[in-house]
Amino acid sequence: MRQLRCVAGLRCARARAAIVVARRLLDTAVVVGACLVLARAAPGLAEEPTPDLAAPEMESVYDPYRGMDPNGRIPRIDKSLYVDRPERWRYIPEGRIKPGNPFQRFLVSSFLVPLFFQSADVGTGFGAAVTDIDFRNQRRREFLGGFFSYTTEGQQSYVARWRRWLRHMDVPGGGVLQEERTFVRAGGGYRKTLTRRFFGIGPSTQERQETSYTDEVAFLDLGLSRSLAGRLDDFVLELGVQGEMHWLDRGRVGGVNGEIDVDPALDPNNPLAPSTFTLYNEANRVGLGWVGVGLRWDTRDSQRNPYRGTAIGAAVDAALAQSRGRVGARYAIYADQVFPVPPLLHDGGTEDEENPPTDGLAFHLETQLSSGSLPFFARPTLGGDRLLRGYIAGRWRDDAAWAAATEYRFWVIPRGFKVWRHIRVERIGAALFYEVGGVAEDGVGFFHERVRQSYGVSGRVTIERAAIFRADLGFSEEGLNFSAGFGLAF
Repeated sequence: MRQLRCVAGLRCARARAAIVVARRLLDTAVVVGACLVLARAAPGLAEEPTPDLAAPEMESVYDPYRGMDPNGRIPRIDKSLYVDRPERWRYIPEGRIKPGNPFQRFLVSSFLVPLFFQSADVGTGFGAAVTDIDFRNQRRREFLGGFFSYTTEGQQSYVARWRRWLRHMDVPGGGVLQEERTFVRAGGGYRKTLTRRFFGIGPSTQERQETSYTDEVAFLDLGLSRSLAGRLDDFVLELGVQGEMHWLDRGRVGGVNGEIDVDPALDPNNPLAPSTFTLYNEANRVGLGWVGVGLRWDTRDSQRNPYRGTAIGAAVDAALAQSRGRVGARYAIYADQVFPVPPLLHDGGTEDEENPPTDGLAFHLETQLSSGSLPFFARPTLGGDRLLRGYIAGRWRDDAAWAAATEYRFWVIPRGFKVWRHIRVERIGAALFYEVGGVAEDGVGFFHERVRQSYGVSGRVTIERAAIFRADLGFSEEGLNFSAGFGLAF
């Protein structure tokens, strides 16, 4: 079994590593700059012009229910008057587009969520999630989010995300139409996580082999997503580049037998052989420059919260630039299917409603493979908040992984409620999920390695259809795992 290995003397000079990551980020910036120049020069990749329908006059008094009913219901408009394939466009009523600066729009289109937590492993932590879903007052064309946290033991995270939708138009009488598939994005930041878990490489690792390590990473990424034109408009092309630099150190997880130490030979409880630590050496102080390409056939009615439709796709993420001159790649193929089902706890809304509460049954199948030389943390994994949610993040790791999942999604409070002034919760829902999967040395190993399974329950809260917060309780043979985040698992 291949396992994580460490060497003494982790406090090496980081000046050379800093030079490496600077060079990688500079290379990334050059590539991204070229992509943006091509995007402006090539027809079809630049931001598409839309009919000049003239934005409605700003009213002296903001009406939070303009284009909406008092209970949060959004009457449907005839989108076919303005766009082809109207099912691809999302209508945002004028009541969700408040004018003013972020302070004036607070709790309508700008949000601040304070964070406070305590753990024996990382200490007492505090931070904030700051989001502006109408950044620069672009009538919901741009999003900017900042996520910051710090703990008394030194765990920290500073991350920013930006997105601009390229297909967007104003509707006469108020509101906007937005096509979710076509956008540009950028992100970057710095994280120092003290409690990354590692159990070894392979399908037969034991829970008692758990080790922990600190992962310090700086990263920058940019990307483009575009729905193709004409008869190919069911296809979505995605391009992306990312540069990242990692520094590893001893982990801070208490109570595990295999904590990584600067001298593991002196730790009688460490299950790692002290003679060689190849995996650790290959992963510490490494810079990676990724290039990603993906293509999918997608008929779903939403990219972030679908009620019906199919998606079948493939993606390649290649680490073509590495600080040690190596090359590696990850490959993925996947399929999603969502069916609407009869409502369980509500009436299903009305036919003339823009976003009626819809219960659904969702299926997901995914296979990941890797080739070449990649650090252990970049290899395919299962566990965490996406696949096999009953296991801790990174529990299963190898050069190949597969998973199949199903969710029964239903709304419990279909009309939501007003929280304060202009802000209301659109609806509250839940889901039951069941997942199976496994890892292997290669794709052939899928047929004879053990299949793992997990199941659980999930809670969901939405402010609007595309803004969904999820919390999952997953169960497996190794116990309970809790995870939370924004967006659906699939």
